[in-house]
Amino acid sequence: MNTAHRPRRLAATALAAALAGTGLTVAAAPAAHAAASDAVIKLPIYSFSALAVDNVHQQVFVADSNTSYYTNSGTIAVYNFAGERLTTITTNQKHVSGLALNDDSSKLYIGLRDRIDAVDTTTYATTVVAGTYTDTCGRDLAHSGGQLYFTTPYAQYTGECHSSGTYVDSLINGVHQRTNWNDYGDLQLESGPGDRMLMGQPRNSGAPNPFVAVFDTSGDSLVRNAARRFADSEGKGAMDFKDMAFSPDGSKVAVADAAFGTRLLNTDDLSDAPAGYQPLPSGAAASSVAFSGDGRYIARGASATGATPDLLVQPADPGDSTAPLEFVFEGSMDGDRVVPRGTEWSADGSRLFTVTTNTAGSQYWLHIIQPPAVQYDVRLGETFTHSPAQAVAGEPLSVRGRLEYDGPAPAEPMRVKATRTDANGTHDLGTFTVKEDGSYTVLDEPDLVGDATYTVSYLGDLTHRPATDVTHTVSVGKAASSIALTAPAEASISGGVEITGTFTAQGKALPERAVLKVERTDRLGTGTLSSVTVAADGTFTINDIPRTRRETTYKVTWPGDDLHTSSTASAEVYVTR
Repeated sequence: MNTAHRPRRLAATALAAALAGTGLTVAAAPAAHAAASDAVIKLPIYSFSALAVDNVHQQVFVADSNTSYYTNSGTIAVYNFAGERLTTITTNQKHVSGLALNDDSSKLYIGLRDRIDAVDTTTYATTVVAGTYTDTCGRDLAHSGGQLYFTTPYAQYTGECHSSGTYVDSLINGVHQRTNWNDYGDLQLESGPGDRMLMGQPRNSGAPNPFVAVFDTSGDSLVRNAARRFADSEGKGAMDFKDMAFSPDGSKVAVADAAFGTRLLNTDDLSDAPAGYQPLPSGAAASSVAFSGDGRYIARGASATGATPDLLVQPADPGDSTAPLEFVFEGSMDGDRVVPRGTEWSADGSRLFTVTTNTAGSQYWLHIIQPPAVQYDVRLGETFTHSPAQAVAGEPLSVRGRLEYDGPAPAEPMRVKATRTDANGTHDLGTFTVKEDGSYTVLDEPDLVGDATYTVSYLGDLTHRPATDVTHTVSVGKAASSIALTAPAEASISGGVEITGTFTAQGKALPERAVLKVERTDRLGTGTLSSVTVAADGTFTINDIPRTRRETTYKVTWPGDDLHTSSTASAEVYVTR
């Protein structure tokens, strides 16, 4: 058995939690909870065409299309829900493409080069169901309304498959028929609840503005209902179709669009749903989509590189702000990306089956993921401390708090989100790691004098519920400034007085060099001398010709600004003739 069980490595922002473990853990910090269980199987295939899940017998079928030559044999690898291989079905000199289970999962229909076969899902015995028109490219299958539908692309050479003309055929009461629906490219079919079926068209040279359509399969004739293309009048915004799925109640359709992300549409007219899903991480292109059978979650597969997540598992309700569980697939143990149409759920939502491939598309892996089934409470403490005790504008400030959570200990640390609200509005400060003892520190550099209110949030994840936000208000003062003078103890009227100094302003840098006011006080009174501008390094020089003998005081002043306090310094010089 070629399987590997190990904790799933998550992206830095990923949030997951183990199902194992019970009891209360307090003052802990999961930004990423313990990973969901993940079995990884290296598949014995070298190309991928279809994934089917048999919930009745708890088994998964993965097909190897192998359409590069017309006499190639196809492979269907069969695994149970634990990842153990049950059998391998080989179609001798008949490449295999689409898969579809009938309503009670007693039969697995498989699309071959020139016929449709049926596999008994208990004994794996294979029988020929019907002959079909010859397929060079690979056909897709869907079982809907009690009947089997399949595509038949026509191309003389495999290099023509991408934009070939493709027909949609049916097997109604055991009779092969043409439905008379056809278009260009590798048309994809997806069955759904209520005797409905989706048809999606990948972008190709014959279809620069592809469509998604909903069909009624309740009768002997395939009836199209809603259909939609996405390009505007200028031809911009066309869909780059990769996958599609009905929500379990049939009210919504999700489309994996590599050009847009995950589209959420109303089934009745395929208009945009009132609320959509957040964008995929930057650098990730949508490749698959699937709703869990219980309607709680949606899985969004992607093609991404490096540390960018390739799979997001999140609440199916787009209005639920719970942070998604993010998976990064990278390297020879995982594959590098999720294949198009490579994601399916078990009916009860307890397992997610995902097929990944390497960058070259020559090796494949099956991931069996068990998302957490229980959510636990999280509490953010309302007691805060901050340092320094007197916050000043333009200088670092640390705000410290604590978090407690119920449930099993996380494998990776949690993260809290923080914002600062001041007279200029609300500012996002990012996320901050929670330590093992439950403490966390929000780091900031306030840039405005006055009250700054810090709001800390824990947004939740698949295992932990969101916490109630907590706030902490800090009074931010002006940063200090100072002037230091170096003056001679004695000078003469004939030689003049030279005083050097240094000006320092803490906190935020001044927008312009400081200009200092200089006053001279002697036995004849007080007068203002020419102001001096501080150099870039903070130094300045004052030169004066005293007007009388004896004690003379030089006073240097800076008035301050919106973010800095004023400062002053004085030096006394005894003046001789």
